[in-house]
Amino acid sequence: MGKTLIFGHKNPDTDSITSSLVMANLEKKLGNDVEACRLGNINKETEYVLNYLGVEAPKFIEDAEDKTEVILVDTANPDELIPNIENVVIKKIVDHHKLSMKTSYPLYYRAEPVGCTETIMYKLYKENGVEIDKTIAGLMLSAIISDTLLFKSPTCTEEDVKVATELAKIAEIDVDTYGMDMLKAGTDLSSFTIEEILNIDAKKIDLKDKKSIIAQVNTASIDEVLTMKADLEAAMEKSIEENGLDLFMFVITDIVESTSKAIVLGNAAHIAEKAYNEKIVDNIIELKGVVSRKKQIVPIMTENA
Repeated sequence: MGKTLIFGHKNPDTDSITSSLVMANLEKKLGNDVEACRLGNINKETEYVLNYLGVEAPKFIEDAEDKTEVILVDTANPDELIPNIENVVIKKIVDHHKLSMKTSYPLYYRAEPVGCTETIMYKLYKENGVEIDKTIAGLMLSAIISDTLLFKSPTCTEEDVKVATELAKIAEIDVDTYGMDMLKAGTDLSSFTIEEILNIDAKKIDLKDKKSIIAQVNTASIDEVLTMKADLEAAMEKSIEENGLDLFMFVITDIVESTSKAIVLGNAAHIAEKAYNEKIVDNIIELKGVVSRKKQIVPIMTENA
């Protein structure tokens, strides 16, 4: 029997990458043969975290052999996973999203309505009596900062803040200074192609019967991202045609002002107008105070589809 592979979703964010590393560390401490993996490139925010903490990125994989044992973190959605996910053996899932997967066998499943998978991972370490060292604490803390946008996102819970406070002490990190530096590192788009920008954090989501992609990017200047508007629209139109989409929504979130604008294209663009009671002008809609795709976009868009 080979190693159990641990990975999160495609287009991995900081939570997905750090959770695979943190879960692998826990499993190894419990005597299990595992390997942390990733299903995509490291983004600049996560690169900042790994460099700061001196941690190597997980191994990149595109697929796994049938019957391979795996542990999933930060996702329970087959659309976000390896192509043959139905043919591997899922031993465990630790996640903070809704369940979008069925299995024909029982497994360990831990999901809680918190802002970050690492908040749950913190509990698993405590429950198993495994010490959280300085590096592991830094990884956990970084993910919580990322997923909650430094505690400003509506997805952030009191538990996330409490756990982050404890982790900051262990990691000896000033949360505000480190957190803002980390988030800003993730907003540098200078080396990305247009297609890469659209795929930094893109999710395929069915809004009832409407096939859609809702992508999101963080920035310190929405206007700066919008200087690429024509090229972004051209790439979005291409994706709509190639993937048979009803909607492509590209959300640009200002991490400093905690607000967003979105480029919205497709024959179902009117859903956004209905959902937010705002007009789309030149393919752009204002999303005042919106920062969370999970809480402030997907549920509202689905309800109005």
